[in-house]
Amino acid sequence: MKTIDNTYHSETEVKRSKFLSFLVGIDQFESMRKELHLEHPKANHIVWAFRKVNEYNQIVEDSSDDGEPKGCAGKPVLHVMQGNDLVDCAILVVRYFGGIKLGTGGMARAYSEAAKAVVDSAELIPYEKEMQLSFFTDYANMRKWEYLVSGFNSLKIDRKFDENGAQWSVYGPESVVKQLQEKLKDASIAFLVK
Repeated sequence: MKTIDNTYHSETEVKRSKFLSFLVGIDQFESMRKELHLEHPKANHIVWAFRKVNEYNQIVEDSSDDGEPKGCAGKPVLHVMQGNDLVDCAILVVRYFGGIKLGTGGMARAYSEAAKAVVDSAELIPYEKEMQLSFFTDYANMRKWEYLVSGFNSLKIDRKFDENGAQWSVYGPESVVKQLQEKLKDASIAFLVK
């Protein structure tokens, strides 16, 4: 399986219809969908498809035709994602109608080409399952922890403070979290893996 760690954009044109394609991480999908509706109020359709890995290591996928004939827009985009074995990302395609009807077959090909164009422009990376690491640090060891984590840029960090210190939840690629786990062991910081 493959995924991305950046956002990608491409543009294609078929019979004067303009297709703007965006490939985004799954965590950016909803915000990008809202943003595209605001940025492109005159667009005829904003079609999308996504694939993600759930907590049971199953692939969950969905797509939307956004008013295009059923199965002619979202499904072709989803098929491109499946064919490239993409997970934890989404493709959104904004269509501006060019005045010439494409027909259902032509439309499916056009959306498929738009999705292929944005995937071809992307740097695909191997998918790695995410892992969560939770631990508590008192205020006396806070700087020690911050120094240890400073070398791990790909981690998402959430802290909850109370009168005794901070409860940390760290999310990221399994291999990176395991490296951090080893550093924490070496530094004698107590932690709990989830």
